[in-house]
Amino acid sequence: MSQYEQWVRDVLQQVVDGKLDLEGALQQLRDLPYEDLDFAKLDHHRSLRHGFPEVVLAQGKTADQVCKIMQRLTEKSSNVLVTRVDDEQAMHIAGCFPQAEHDPIARTIRLLPNEIEIRGHGTVLVVSAGTADLPVAREAAITAETMGNKVETLFDVGVAGIHRLLDNVNQIRNAAVLIVVAGMEGALPSVVGGLTDRPVIAVPTSVGYGASFGGIAALLGMLNSCASGTVVVNIDNGFGAAFAATRINQLGVE
Repeated sequence: MSQYEQWVRDVLQQVVDGKLDLEGALQQLRDLPYEDLDFAKLDHHRSLRHGFPEVVLAQGKTADQVCKIMQRLTEKSSNVLVTRVDDEQAMHIAGCFPQAEHDPIARTIRLLPNEIEIRGHGTVLVVSAGTADLPVAREAAITAETMGNKVETLFDVGVAGIHRLLDNVNQIRNAAVLIVVAGMEGALPSVVGGLTDRPVIAVPTSVGYGASFGGIAALLGMLNSCASGTVVVNIDNGFGAAFAATRINQLGVE
C-alpha cells in the first residue's frame, strides 16, 4: 500500500471512528483527483492508480514551480521523486528543502518523509555497458529503489570486455528483472538476455559517435535483438524502464 493510499484510509477511518466530521473529511480530500496550481494540474490520484505518486519532471519547469509541486506532494504524505534536474534547479530546490537528496549524475532529487517500503518480489538489477551510460543507469536505479524495489547495480560491463560481464553471471541469473543500459551499437541487452530467463528491459542511450545517430543505432539494435523476452524503452529513458520493472517485480503485491 502506498503512503498516499494509507493517508486516504486514515482520513476515512477517522470519519468511521467519529474523530472527523464529513466537512472535515471533504476539506482534506478536496484535491482528489487533482489539484490545479495554475501552471500544473497535480495528479494526487496517481498513487491510488499506480502505487506511486506523480513523479516530477523538472525539465522545462522553473525551479520555483518544482518546489511548489514538491511542497504539495509532501503535504499529502508522499515521498517525492524529481527527474532531469539541472544544476541551477538543484541549487534552488536545496534552499527550499535542505533535507532533499540530490544525485548530480542521475539528475534526480528525492524527498523522503516516509521510509521506503520494499514491495517487490525480488531484485531489480541495473546493468550498464559503459561509464558514459551512468546518468541513465543511475536514473533507473534510483527510480526503482524509490518505488519500493530492492536494487542492485552492475556498471561498466559492456561487450568490448565481455569477461567483466561473465564474471557476474550468478548475479544476473538471481535477479527478478533486469534493466540493461547501453549506447554505441546497443549489443549488451542481447548478451544479457541470452544468459537469463528473467525479463530484460533494454534502454538505449544517446552515447556514441556520429553513426550512432544520438542513440537511434542502439535503439534499432535492441529492437532487433534475437534474445527472447527483451523489451525496449525510449532513448535515455531510465525512468520509464524502472517504472516498467517495478510493475513486473511488484505484480500481485497488496
